Order: sequence, then structure tokens, then C-alpha cells
Amino acid sequence: MKIVVRGTNWIGDAVMSIPALRALRRVFPDAHINLHTRSWAEGIFRDADFLDEIVTFGQSGSALKNVIAQGRVLKNGQFDLAVLFPNSFEAALAAKLGRIPRRFGYSREARRILLTDPVAVPQWKNSRHEVFYYLNLVAEVEKAVLSRETVMDGEPATDLPVSASRREAARKLLETFGIDGSRKIAALGVGSANSRAKRWPAENYAKLNDRLQNELGINVLLVGSKNEMDVSTAVEKLSGKKPITLTGKTDLAEATAILSEVDLMITNDMGLAHIAPAVGTKTLVIFGPTNPETTAPFSPNAKVIRKEVECSPCMLRDCPIDHRCMTWISPDEVFEMAASELEMN
Repeated sequence: MKIVVRGTNWIGDAVMSIPALRALRRVFPDAHINLHTRSWAEGIFRDADFLDEIVTFGQSGSALKNVIAQGRVLKNGQFDLAVLFPNSFEAALAAKLGRIPRRFGYSREARRILLTDPVAVPQWKNSRHEVFYYLNLVAEVEKAVLSRETVMDGEPATDLPVSASRREAARKLLETFGIDGSRKIAALGVGSANSRAKRWPAENYAKLNDRLQNELGINVLLVGSKNEMDVSTAVEKLSGKKPITLTGKTDLAEATAILSEVDLMITNDMGLAHIAPAVGTKTLVIFGPTNPETTAPFSPNAKVIRKEVECSPCMLRDCPIDHRCMTWISPDEVFEMAASELEMN
């Protein structure tokens, strides 16, 4: 059997879909499993032992041209079954155009007619962690195709392998940026490309950086995408002892490997907050407007830092009042947690 999985649209969701991909491999051990996903996602899944192939796509031209091109790729793949993680109409249309005989996806976005096996959105969607949303879809595939129900058995695992060669390349890259390999490394994820409300203030990150360097004598990195360069620049300018800025200087594959080599990640609720614990790195995630019950990193390596305020989670991209969910978290509080984690490392 040839199975194609349409990958998610965001980095965090890609990591949260790992348990579902692992479950798909377990219940279909002899199938050829192809991940059809956005080009950036290859950097996350490059060493994934639960996939046979990754086929990527970009976005250029009109939406119609894009979906027709994706459909052509899927048709040429001669797949027997499609599992559609995104809820979009476009993902279902591409699978339909690809003439895939069985197409499983959630019945959303008026796309029911495009699916051979539409799955009802579970009632617990907004109260249970997102990893179970993806797992539930694979569970429906198992039940429909194999007449079994084992997917939900056991604890989901989001761990992500990174090869020894990639880790070695990451260590060499860190050396070129001036990292002292004899000292511990903390990475700071100071941005959040899709929401300003998720950002802990730049001045707080600057104060945290100074304490980490001056009191613990460790390397401090700023990591993130080119879209987060503005906030990284602000943190760097406000810091008394400058961190090493890698923001926008690595692709996602390199960033993933680098995070597997650092001792601690301290970050806002962003994509890299999910990658770091998945590759085995202790991670502290500062949560404000979003809901950690459903979207925090699903890993024993991650801990959430959050203040209980009456307006959170609001899910807004910009705070209409005083951003108290983030500003009430002090640099000293985060530093003490970081020092404790580094001491145990």
C-alpha cells in the first residue's frame, strides 16, 4: 500500500503530528509512507525513521495553479490512500485531483464532498492537546481499513531523531559563530512570527541574557527566522553583554540540529519551542495569550512558565490592554528556573 500524508502548515503543528505519523507507521508497517508537505518541513523530518519519502511543495503563482500542480504530483505517485492533516479545502482538492482512491480528512471547510472518508471533528477538539487531534484521524484510518482500534493505546511520543552527522555539522557551525564549546549553551527564542502578543518583552530577554552570561558564564544564542530579526536586534541592542545572534542565519534543518546540541532553550510559544524538546533539549516556554493545555510542547523535556490572569488565554495576536500575561513574568523568575535546569543538566 502507498500512503501519502498531507503535512501541516506550521512548525509547531508539524512536531505535534509526529505521534500520528509514528502511529501510522506502526499500524501499516509494510506500507510506503510519503509525507507531502511544505518545503520548510523537510528540515524537521529529514532523519525521520517513520517515513519512507518526503515530497515538498512551495507556493508560487495563483492558488489554483498551486493546487493543480500538487494534484499532478499526487497523481503521478499512484497513492492508494491519503491522510490530510490540514483542515483546508485546498488540501482535499489536491488529493481529489490526484485521484487517490481513499481520502481521509476532517469534515471542515465545506470539503466533505472531496473526501471518500470524512471524519467528524471530535467534540473535545478545543479542550484536549492537539497531538490527539492528529492521532484521532489516524485512528479513524485504522478502524476503517484494518477494523482495529489500537492507535490511542499508549503515550504519544514527539521525539525527533537527528543524525550524528547533522549534530557534528551543527557543532562546527556553532564554532564558526564563536561559540566556546567548553561552556554550556542556552538558546533564546525571542520572536514569534505570527503573533506579537506571544512575545515576552525584548528588555526582559536582554536582562535574562545578561544574568545568564555574567552569573553562569554560559554561551547565549538568539535563534529564529528572518521574520523575527527585528525583535532579535532589539534584544541585542538592549543587552549589556551581547548574545550571539543566529536569527535568520540558518535554515530550519540547521536550526533543528543546533537545538539538539544546546543545553537549554528558553522561548516564547513559537515553532522552535516544539522542536527543541522533540530533539531532546530541556526547554522553558513562556506562555501568555495561548492555551498550554492544547498547544504546549508535548514532551517531558518542556516546562511552561505562565501567569494566571483573568484574560488569558485570549488567542489574540495583539494585546488590547497592558499585556499582563507576559509582563507579569519577571526576568528573575525565568533566570532562577533556567539556572536550576542548567544545574541539573
